Amino acid sequence: MYQTTTHSQKWKQLLVIITPILVTQIALYLVTFFDVLFSSKYGTTDLAGVSIGSSIWMPIYVGVSGILLSITPIVAQSIGGKKTKEATFSVQQGIIVAIVLALIVFALILALLNPILSLMPLEPHVHDVAHGYLIAMSCGLVPLFIYTALRSFIDALGQTRTSMFITLIATPINIFFCYVFIFGNLGSPALGGVGAGIASAITYWIICGIAIWITLKSQPFSDFTIFKKFPKPNWVKWKEILKIGFPIGLALFAETGIFAVVTIIMSKYTTEVIGAHQIAMNFANLAYMIPLSISMGATILIGFEIGAKRYEDAKDYTKKAIILAVSICTLTLGALILLRREIALVYSDDLEVVALATGFLIYAAFFQLSDAVQAPIQGALRGYKDVTTTSIMAVISYWVIALPLGYILADVLDFGPTGYWIGLISGLAVGAISLSIRLRIVQKKFSNN
Repeated sequence: MYQTTTHSQKWKQLLVIITPILVTQIALYLVTFFDVLFSSKYGTTDLAGVSIGSSIWMPIYVGVSGILLSITPIVAQSIGGKKTKEATFSVQQGIIVAIVLALIVFALILALLNPILSLMPLEPHVHDVAHGYLIAMSCGLVPLFIYTALRSFIDALGQTRTSMFITLIATPINIFFCYVFIFGNLGSPALGGVGAGIASAITYWIICGIAIWITLKSQPFSDFTIFKKFPKPNWVKWKEILKIGFPIGLALFAETGIFAVVTIIMSKYTTEVIGAHQIAMNFANLAYMIPLSISMGATILIGFEIGAKRYEDAKDYTKKAIILAVSICTLTLGALILLRREIALVYSDDLEVVALATGFLIYAAFFQLSDAVQAPIQGALRGYKDVTTTSIMAVISYWVIALPLGYILADVLDFGPTGYWIGLISGLAVGAISLSIRLRIVQKKFSNN
């Protein structure tokens, strides 16, 4: 990164930072995306099972990986101060934290999965698919979290294209193993939705192995000798990682968790409703990768400018990030509304599921307007190191406003499943407004320094 003085320089640097992040995020998300897509082709009940399973999986993955994202600023500061050994130590401790978190999550899934699924009025086959899918996915927790820690290290060095390269490999690998295990090809039995979980777990092991190999053999990563001599756990460094990472993870968990809970609530409706809801949510989450990537890029650039005490430049980058997100999401919103039936048909041939999904996709389209505002602002606030207030606002927006309002609309006022979608949109809108206010306060505080 470098100091910019003109608008064109800022736009260029913003796009250079964001583009590899966007490709990386989309490639990572496509692992779950293709799980849902191929399961929908196998059958409606398998689609419903994977929908329930992925809805439980995503907040776990996003929340815990959010904690590990703290490795990026910690390592970046060490490198900026030319403290190579300290950077290496931070990454090593981050990998240990990643393994411990993965084992804790794995144990919790084993202990709580059956009780949670038993609370839902699921058809027996849907229950079995959700259970098998999550158990299979859990076998990939350790490599997935190790990869997240290594990716944070790689990004801290400004090598976002390397992260992009590694993650891009994941998509064709996952498609291949979905083809093998879901549909029973190359001698494998047809496992349906459970096969999707197996395919993803294998994919996580492979990309983790590739990331380890690159950090061992390729410069500048090999200069840090991450895997040469592993130290014992250091509680002081763990505290630093968790202190910065926990608010980030909490905010991401609050956001993805609310969508998971709504999907689980949808289990009280028909299998077709569950499948249609997941189709719309799956595509909405894919579209969300755009503002999320802009958010991550904003964190890097604004943190860089704040560290240099160029507060007006930080404000300018914030404005440009929001403009970029809103412009792109306006285009995708229009395309989603116009092509919503065609999108639904990509997932399913069941006409009832397609009809329901076509309706849900209208609501999914309007998610993007609030996301286009709130995501870049969240990224900007993290650049200012304002993470605690952001996480509190996320909890209030989703869990205090969106979920109760959705329940009232759906169950008290008889809106049915669409009531929850309206509740989610309302929560997102409140979140965008409150974060905008918080951003103004934070920027004013820095300008007065």
